[in-house]
Order: sequence, then C-alpha cells, then structure tokens
Amino acid sequence: MARSKEFEESEVLDKAMRLFWEQGYEKTSMTDLVEHMGIHRRSLYDTFGDKHTLFLKAMDRFGDTISADVASGVKRSKTATEALQFMFEFMIRLNVDEGLPSGCLMVNSAVELAARDVDVDTKSTKSFTSTEQKLKEIILWGQKDGEFTSDYDAKELAEYLNNVLVGIRVMARTSVTKEKLHRLSSMSIKFLEK
Repeated sequence: MARSKEFEESEVLDKAMRLFWEQGYEKTSMTDLVEHMGIHRRSLYDTFGDKHTLFLKAMDRFGDTISADVASGVKRSKTATEALQFMFEFMIRLNVDEGLPSGCLMVNSAVELAARDVDVDTKSTKSFTSTEQKLKEIILWGQKDGEFTSDYDAKELAEYLNNVLVGIRVMARTSVTKEKLHRLSSMSIKFLEK
C-alpha cells in the first residue's frame, strides 16, 4: 500500500524555488534541498525526480507566479504608461526588496546555465519572449491611445525594453542603488513618449 504524502507539494516546491533563487543551481546540493524543503530525500526523488528536474519545476513555478502577477497588475492599469510603470516597478521590487533573494531566478539561471543546459536555455528564452509579448501589447495600447510614439515598431520597442528589464535584474544582484534602477526605468518609459 502506498504511503500518503505528508507535505503540500506546492509549498515544498516554493521552498526549493527560493533556495535555487538564493544560491543558484550549482551551489545547491541535494542535502541543502532536503533540509530546506523539510522532506525526506526519498520523498524528494519520488515527487520531483532528480535535482535537475526539480530545478526545472522550480523555474516553471517562478515563471508562472511572475506572469500571473504581471498580468494582474497590467490589467488593473488605466493607461499604457501606468502599465509600463507597473512592470518596471514590479521588476525592481521583485529583485531588490528585502526578504527576497536578489536578482531574478530566470535571469540568474540563464546567466549561470543556459550556455550549457538546453532545458534552462529553453525556459529562460520562453520567459523572455513572454515578457516581450506583454511589453508589445502595452506598447501597442499606448501607440493606439497616442501615449507612445509610433516612430518605431512595437515589437522592436518591446525587445529593447525587455533588454533594459533584464539588465535591471542583473544589476539588482550588485550593489547598484535602487535609485539608479528607478532612473533607468523612467528614462526607458520617457523614450516611448510622443
């Protein structure tokens, strides 16, 4: 007879996600995961597979959570400018607020592993593409409403802004001030104004 699980899968996955976010993939051992997640090694393997599979699930969990939060914030925005301001502010808060690991799990993982791990490269690229698509929708909204310049293609502007957002998330892992990140954000949004 199979034993019932003595833990909530999503809760322990969140714990693994946070540990990978704090330490990165290479620095996180299976022992670290077992201790941090509060489950037995056998339960970890039975539920999540090996370390690599668990890491990919943690990336998915992170990506799904962030996408839902971004979509909700953009939906509440009254203007395209407000939506862009929300996205930049959200990314800055996510990456530098106390109580959260620095940087972004997707960006950190891309920098650490994408060059040699096709699965991480695929997930990171998918995440970046999703952000670009959301930015493109906001830019098209702003161009339609006359808030943003139509001198440039919305897709190209979205790629540019996503590059700025990735840069902000990388810089957030350093001692760069929050004020500088906000200046970069404001300059990027001003660039789109008519």
